[in-house]
Amino acid sequence: MDGFHNKSAENHLKNKKGAERVVGPETVRMLELGHPWVIADAYTRKWPAGNSGETVDLCDTKGSFLATALFDTNDRIVARVLDRRRIQPDRSWLTERIRSALELRRRYADLNATTAYRLVNAEGDALPGLTVDRYGDYLMLQLYSDAWRPYLKLITQVLQELLTPLGIYEKSRPQKTRELEAVSYSKKYGRLLVGKTAPNRLEVKENGLKFLVSLEQGLNTGLFLDQRRNRFDLMTRAKGKRVLNLFAYTGAFSVAAAAAGASEVTSVDASTGYTDWARDNFTANGMNLKKHEFIIGDCFTVLGRLAQSAKKYDIILMDPPSFSTTAKNRFTTRGGTSDLVSAALSILNDNGLLIASSNHQKVDTAEYLKELRRGALQTGCELRVISLLGQPEDFPYPVTFPEGRYLKYAICMKSGSTPGGAHR
Repeated sequence: MDGFHNKSAENHLKNKKGAERVVGPETVRMLELGHPWVIADAYTRKWPAGNSGETVDLCDTKGSFLATALFDTNDRIVARVLDRRRIQPDRSWLTERIRSALELRRRYADLNATTAYRLVNAEGDALPGLTVDRYGDYLMLQLYSDAWRPYLKLITQVLQELLTPLGIYEKSRPQKTRELEAVSYSKKYGRLLVGKTAPNRLEVKENGLKFLVSLEQGLNTGLFLDQRRNRFDLMTRAKGKRVLNLFAYTGAFSVAAAAAGASEVTSVDASTGYTDWARDNFTANGMNLKKHEFIIGDCFTVLGRLAQSAKKYDIILMDPPSFSTTAKNRFTTRGGTSDLVSAALSILNDNGLLIASSNHQKVDTAEYLKELRRGALQTGCELRVISLLGQPEDFPYPVTFPEGRYLKYAICMKSGSTPGGAHR
């Protein structure tokens, strides 16, 4: 199967020299600080027309060269820096960048008993807008910029030469946030580019556990790779505990807790399809489904019911998407997190752990902790952060690119009433 389009694009771009694009003083300052993006502004609106995927030479108003970038006509990020030198993103350049990314994983990432992890992390591996993930013997590409699309065939050829996978897939994603609201878990967003078709449910391993992923079905594969280290951390805390997993998705955290010896794991998600997938993940690991509970419903509604029934838990995990919509409720990270924390704390035992996670790139750690504080104050509880984690080693990011540090995973302990009473 050949999933490529516009096969002449590679040769067209290879022979096209970078055209100069002038950027303003603010962008110059950001580039000099090492940031890899050029955001659309008054200066970029004067740029001559071009095609997404063209290489451009970024220059200041005096004509001094700053960097080589990929031009994108369809994005707020109109150019992404490839190199601080004048280069062409040809086969040898791309091979060197990907080889460097692979070496980083070999040297620093703890990937024992794991066959699903990130190989190329976009800006973190100096390939902005491009990610490559490994799922067993298969690779998954995601393009976060149309500028990479003309290079898709070249990218897959280099990956085949370096890694010889059974197949390479691309997973597309809606460009506009509002389009994400209509995403169906069963819709096929993935397509085979080259190689052999993967099973509908492909088994991979993480920290010695088995998980089923889909390279075609759903916007995501069913396993968030950036939470691997955090799931391992949960395994060190869950033995003998009653665990509640909100926004459970396909149950990866639930499986980790159950495997570590949690006395009971309750998984809550609004999707019947994802809940069935979670059950399949439990079964793949030989776990008795009757020992654990699966609840289909809106998390706020379920928390209310659990509170009415006087249920209590030792660990409550919440890893919601940046926003989600159900028939009865709409959740957003800003504003919604505090209410979620408040509702969860009401059924968390004293000295129990609230684990709150968010991948919202536009909410930084300080702002996120304020949401947790608001939730604790609403309930009149003291909530202490005992650990603050993020992405694992295969999700590196440059210190010059704060947007790359997007994952916030706060492990907090509930300590009864707030000293001095509740004040906002």
